[in-house]
Amino acid sequence: MSDAPASETTTIHALDISVEERRVRSFDGTDIAYHTVGEGPPVLLANGLGGSWKAWSHQIRHFRSRHRFISWDQRGLFRSGAPADPAALDIPAQARDAVAVLDAAGVEKCLVFGWSMGVQTTLELWRRAPERIAGMVLINGVAGSPWTTLPDLPNATVTAPLVLRGLRRVPDLVSKVTRTAVSWQHTPALAKRLGFAASTLDVETFRELAGSFAGIDMGTYVRTLEQIGEHDAHDVLPTIRVPLLMVAGGRDRMTPRIAAERIARDVPGAELTIVPGATHYVAVEYPGLLNLRVERFLRERCSPKASR
Repeated sequence: MSDAPASETTTIHALDISVEERRVRSFDGTDIAYHTVGEGPPVLLANGLGGSWKAWSHQIRHFRSRHRFISWDQRGLFRSGAPADPAALDIPAQARDAVAVLDAAGVEKCLVFGWSMGVQTTLELWRRAPERIAGMVLINGVAGSPWTTLPDLPNATVTAPLVLRGLRRVPDLVSKVTRTAVSWQHTPALAKRLGFAASTLDVETFRELAGSFAGIDMGTYVRTLEQIGEHDAHDVLPTIRVPLLMVAGGRDRMTPRIAAERIARDVPGAELTIVPGATHYVAVEYPGLLNLRVERFLRERCSPKASR
């Protein structure tokens, strides 16, 4: 583990949580903002694309007296700087950022919670540095390109890359449409009506996330989304030798349960939980259920007593 220099600390308040923000230079010099909160054995939070530590607010409040949470803003998004090379937005680069954050936070080994894109980042982190991971909780994610399992778009492997290339050419338009959508007061209700969110969605957390999402660089966002579609870590799954809990929403239209079932099948000893009414946002739709399921997993599979 490298001796990363200490950086200036900033305190950020949101959703009744105060996190400490520090910064670290990643492998290619990219300036990465990372956040810490809580006390106890460390948990690294690998965020979904365009997400932040705020998406984990329910889990942080539930576990922060027993665990220290560490999260980071993905390169080029929110409070992290963009890489000098616009192409350096792939999943391996995100995993190397995770290593830099762990080094800076003084963490040798930890649990990793990954959501959505964070599932792919976690699997890539295992490929690169398996000795840093003590266990995994993977939520609403896939092991490879999400285009191959989209239930509503059977030809997504062809159409999705074409659409994204088109969107990359008009980032200002994409930003304008995004800002309008996330600021519209009826967006949560519409998402529920269309089946993209459950009726139990935590609207307060959604609005907090949407408010910060409105300010991100949509050009970087779209380029990162393209990289998600090109990533594949299915070959990593049989090599995983730490406890793994896979959680999926029964109504997830972005990363459906079939992808979660494949991960659970291919990882030795993995556990699988399907939340029937949940969509892609289990953590903010059924937080109480998720917290209790994770608590049981940590107690039975990841505690010192369990390892004995």
